[in-house]
Amino acid sequence: MSDDAVDTKRRRMLTTAMTVVGAVGAGFASVPFLSAMEPSAKTKAAGAPIEVDISKLEVGQLIRVEWRGKPIWLHKRSQESLESLSSLEGFLKDPNSDESTQPASAKNRARAIKPEIFLAIGICTHLGCSPTYRPEVAPKDLGKNWKGGFFCPCHGSRFDLAGRVYKGVPAPTNLEIPPYKYLTDTRILVGKEQAKEVSNA
Repeated sequence: MSDDAVDTKRRRMLTTAMTVVGAVGAGFASVPFLSAMEPSAKTKAAGAPIEVDISKLEVGQLIRVEWRGKPIWLHKRSQESLESLSSLEGFLKDPNSDESTQPASAKNRARAIKPEIFLAIGICTHLGCSPTYRPEVAPKDLGKNWKGGFFCPCHGSRFDLAGRVYKGVPAPTNLEIPPYKYLTDTRILVGKEQAKEVSNA
């Protein structure tokens, strides 16, 4: 075997070894850059689903929690307020929620998986103000057709107790219902959608 043949073999082996070492080195060098691009734990947690305990939620009560930096309302409706929802349909822009955002399991008159528990993002669909909860029936400032609901003080938009917007107000659509599901009868996971067949509304 000639010296040239030995040198060629040796060169190939050294070239291959250097290529492998270079590739491994490049991989190690890129780890800090790639991990710097990954979202922080705080950022991941901000978008993570949240569990809400509704075991102490009383009829007529509204509680607020935060999910993804937005206020989430949970309201326990009375049987009377549920029955009043159908009487309001002539006063509403989108009574069947055809142009509004909600999970499939909450696309019904009550806009809820379980009719008595209403859950919505508490932000007006007009310019992002947070409406106030107005449970009283027919107050002077809201009129005789008011059966309780949510009033936006910024520009006067009104929503019923299913978050459906009234006609003649600036808000274009009903309040948004986020994805959610029941883990138990008293625990709700906001941020994950429930299958449609679970709905009993």
